[in-house]
Amino acid sequence: MSADSSKSAPVIVITGTPGTGKTTHAQLLAQESPVPLKHINVGEWVKDKGLYESYDDEWQSHTVDEDKLLDELEPVASAGGVILDWHTCDIFPERWADLVVVLRCNHTQLWERLEKRGYPLKKIQENNEAEIMEVVLDEARSSYAPEIVIELQSEGTEDLESNVARIVQWIEAWQKNQQQSAERSLEL
Repeated sequence: MSADSSKSAPVIVITGTPGTGKTTHAQLLAQESPVPLKHINVGEWVKDKGLYESYDDEWQSHTVDEDKLLDELEPVASAGGVILDWHTCDIFPERWADLVVVLRCNHTQLWERLEKRGYPLKKIQENNEAEIMEVVLDEARSSYAPEIVIELQSEGTEDLESNVARIVQWIEAWQKNQQQSAERSLEL
């Protein structure tokens, strides 16, 4: 577990199958957070900074150069105060994450969201299957300490608002814990 007491703000990973609402959650959380959090849409970062090896026409996606990506993110994540928004999480070192949020969505609703994005049928089917099989949730649970992984439903505005409120409460508790840790280390 990370629990780096020198960070003034946590690193929160928001992950889930494409279409579960990661970016919407991350944007709202960045606005509502009691501490400044920088939202990084990792997929956009990869494209903007050229952190990919190639482009796969069939899947309409970039093949990420993981080493380059991690090298770019390391100083940002080490400093804290960031939301990492991406469809996978097991690439991120365990020491970075203070909280890993896995967003889940009913597969029928997910299918409709991906259709609206204009995804090819094969990509919709694979992502839908991944959601049904809990691929991202299993990835998170096998990569991070169980106490920092939370699973949240993301099927509408009500879920969005209650999820962000819940994460804000977690941030407030994290802040208190950091302050208490700092005070204890001063007493030593």
